[in-house]
Amino acid sequence: MRKFLFILLISLFAPTIFCQQSAESETAKRLYTAGLVNIKTADSTIVVDLKYATTDNFVGKNMYGDFTEAYLQPDAAKMLANAQKKLKQTNRNWSIVVYDAARPRSVQQRMWEVVKDTDWKNYVASPSRISMHSYGVAVDVGIVDENGNAVDMGTAFDEFTEKSQPRYEQRFLQENKLTGQQINNRLILRNAMQAAGFRTIRNEWWHFEAMTREQAKQKYKPID
Repeated sequence: MRKFLFILLISLFAPTIFCQQSAESETAKRLYTAGLVNIKTADSTIVVDLKYATTDNFVGKNMYGDFTEAYLQPDAAKMLANAQKKLKQTNRNWSIVVYDAARPRSVQQRMWEVVKDTDWKNYVASPSRISMHSYGVAVDVGIVDENGNAVDMGTAFDEFTEKSQPRYEQRFLQENKLTGQQINNRLILRNAMQAAGFRTIRNEWWHFEAMTREQAKQKYKPID
């Protein structure tokens, strides 16, 4: 009887499982095979809005094709889930939103081709240096409220201007180009991410790294 029920369950759910697996993009399959994990499996409440899978980014093009999931190395994904918990301890109706996570080197190369001869080149790692995104240990994030609206950080994600740089926040506050609330919103995000062990950078309020570059090199191979 138990054997019959088991076979019946398999027959009922196997088509669904097959469809879900078939629906995955080739990039997702490649990242999974490389040992990375879908962020949603670490914490399903984290919002994913992969900007480079849309035209809503500085390139103005879909760089990822049909890849719309966000992946990270397992330890980085665990840290992000912890950051979500930290955020909800202070702002329970808010959620971390992921704009970008693991990024194959092939995509990084196409981004570099766009910026290499522009003033934006300091915001995109050259392929020779290898982006921390390509190790699967960097994540670009913001915050959304209970209605799914982006919390105001003073600039949009991937707006490559000095206003996006945390090191100039106090200057722009004094010049009335950033408000106290906008800076406080950035601090809420930074505090949650840093409490979970993430590192910040000087140029982008949205970019966080789970470890140093040397640690990433020793622990992981770049994602092609």
